[in-house]
Amino acid sequence: MHLRFMLEPLLLVATVGAVFVLAGLVKGVVGLGLPTIAMGLLGLVMLPAQAAAILLLPSFVTNIWQLLAGPNVSALTRRLWPMMVAVFLTTLASSGLITSIYTTTVTASLGLVLLAYAVLGLLRLRMSVPPAIEPWASPLVGAATGVMTGATGVFVIPAVPYLGGLGLGRDDLVQALGLSFTVSTAALAVGLWMNGAVPMQSLGISAYAVLPALLGMWLGGWLRGRIEPETFRRWFFAGLAVLGAHISWQGLAPAF
Repeated sequence: MHLRFMLEPLLLVATVGAVFVLAGLVKGVVGLGLPTIAMGLLGLVMLPAQAAAILLLPSFVTNIWQLLAGPNVSALTRRLWPMMVAVFLTTLASSGLITSIYTTTVTASLGLVLLAYAVLGLLRLRMSVPPAIEPWASPLVGAATGVMTGATGVFVIPAVPYLGGLGLGRDDLVQALGLSFTVSTAALAVGLWMNGAVPMQSLGISAYAVLPALLGMWLGGWLRGRIEPETFRRWFFAGLAVLGAHISWQGLAPAF
């Protein structure tokens, strides 16, 4: 039996606030994870399309912040524009999947994406992208990322491993991730709107979620200097693996 239910207004506000404080804290410590954590935790109590609609504004605001914080946004945009165009177009084309009637399949897919991302993080697998293949690999990776975004609302696979394999410096990598996440969020917002999946209530809750997300990021920045980031990162991916496995089971259980 699914755990999804219609939350009472006060419970919804409390749940969204707690989720985005936690998700923002993770992003503040390790530099990523806000949309992934938010989609995973909200996916326990609502449909993925509803969770994605709430995610839009806090994800957009925090990723714009991340994008503009670095020094080389114009150079990165010139380098990565084929990937970004592919991300945007394929997210639009596939956004009907997350709003489809096949909710159990979408739920299982969300869980499996979270689980795969967690395993990659725990194993510390690293891609290495030779410069010679980047011109054609970037749009292919962008297209695959767009399909995953449109189907699940999570935009980390395969974009994050691919960008990590480009040999970018730390600051450039953080900014490149911000660029990719911003484009994915914008495309997902347009796709959800086109499919009638962004009701006014979701926009109000999404706007509210910006504040706990920023609070969480501030707390994460404060905490980053007081804990071992590598230890926190391992616990983050371990918890994400458990969450992904649970959500996958929620989606797959009705088939058995």
